[in-house]
Amino acid sequence: MPVYLDHAATSPMRPAVWEAYSQALLSVGNPSSVHKFGQESRNLLESARESIALAIGANRSEIIFTSGGTESNNLAIKGLFWNRNSIDSNRNVILTAGTEHHAALDPSYWLEDHQGAKVQLVPVDERGVLDLNWLETYLKEFNESVALGSFMWANNETGVISDIPTISRMLAKYGIPTHSDAVAAFGHIPIDFEASQLATLAVSAHKLGGPVGVGALVVGRSVKLASLVHGGGQERGMRSGTMNSAGVTAFAAAVAETLANQPEEELRLARLSQLLIDGILEIVPEAQLSRGSAPGLSSNVHFTFPGCSADSLIFLLDAAGFSVSAGSACTAGVNRPSHVLLAMGRSEDEATGAIRVTLGYTSTEADIEGFLKAFPAAHESAKRAGLPSK
Repeated sequence: MPVYLDHAATSPMRPAVWEAYSQALLSVGNPSSVHKFGQESRNLLESARESIALAIGANRSEIIFTSGGTESNNLAIKGLFWNRNSIDSNRNVILTAGTEHHAALDPSYWLEDHQGAKVQLVPVDERGVLDLNWLETYLKEFNESVALGSFMWANNETGVISDIPTISRMLAKYGIPTHSDAVAAFGHIPIDFEASQLATLAVSAHKLGGPVGVGALVVGRSVKLASLVHGGGQERGMRSGTMNSAGVTAFAAAVAETLANQPEEELRLARLSQLLIDGILEIVPEAQLSRGSAPGLSSNVHFTFPGCSADSLIFLLDAAGFSVSAGSACTAGVNRPSHVLLAMGRSEDEATGAIRVTLGYTSTEADIEGFLKAFPAAHESAKRAGLPSK
């Protein structure tokens, strides 16, 4: 039976979530309607908003429902930039990092290409850890030109965890709002929006065993965003469109299921991850754990394998019954090095030979043992195949 080890891409829907989702789908009313059916749908929506807000340390009014992490990041980054820059055109710098997810990097570079923004990348070390000394020095000199900062709470590829509350406080000292993509982090580490001093924070349901196409942007009550979508003025006027009551009900159920025993589950996943790390290093001593000694998600194991193509490893492991993903992306059949690893100072060859194994609530010790049995043959074949020609 195939083993799924790609929870960071999408975690399988949990049984309790499916039950809540299927029941909510029977609701027929538009949540904006005033009749009984509409109000029943609205009650589902607002109940979900309340429970998600409680889980993330926010006020219920701060939860803006979206279609997922990509939309949330776009709304936050573009919305904050447009609002800030319209008030003070000298504030055109977006502080971010080269290790960010494309859902946050691409909106920033789009603003640079089309809206007069300037993207300033904060350096990271070889582990992917942000250089906060550099950031502090930059802010002292150039804070008046900064529109916002955007930094992910945990890296989706390597699992490296950033000290977002410290970063947010550093920027807040100069009146600069900070956005955080917490899609990879939420459900794995404690997150308290109010304590973080963030302006905005993005989360998504399908990383927690919820449905695809549902997410949220947490927006501080005093924060002003220019909207991407105009229409009926739903979600505080920041995200017009008919609200997805069934989807957010399932999202709330996924959050509740995930956080019910989070500390114990993270300890379990940490033990499985260490078993995997030790096993891989025994099989391939030259392999490199990408984040090194940096703090990381207990569910994430990301390795680079010298002389191997990630595509070959993924294909061979999939044929053996184990689903994992790459640290590099493929577009139209052309292997591209991981932009995250390149930002961390890896060579193109190193960044081409990375795979990510991510665990979740379905993962077992037997899954890890089976993977480690299948890995030597897959690695040997991938190494014989070598790297793709340039």
